[in-house]
Amino acid sequence: MPSAQYVSPNKYQNFNCQQLSNEYNRQTQYLNSSHTSSGIRTTGVGIGITGGRHGIYPTISFGVGAGNSSNRNNLSIVLGERDAVIQSGRLKQCDFTANLKLSTEK
Repeated sequence: MPSAQYVSPNKYQNFNCQQLSNEYNRQTQYLNSSHTSSGIRTTGVGIGITGGRHGIYPTISFGVGAGNSSNRNNLSIVLGERDAVIQSGRLKQCDFTANLKLSTEK
């Protein structure tokens, strides 16, 4: 898991406890689905023609790898947003934050 990118709790200052709880659940669901998804994905498909001693042949190639780092960046942002939701919930004394920890807390 990447480290959390800082997001200010002020972003959620207009949310009530129910909205903060819903946002926390949405973010957690996104993190869980991203964490369990496959680390290998197709990054490209190529179609071409190759020639050799016995003639000309069509070729199809698939690029497989980890892809780009955008998913890792998205996870970092969502972790930061989730921390901001928890902090905002604590300030408003929301019940759902009672046993939650920030990504930096142990």
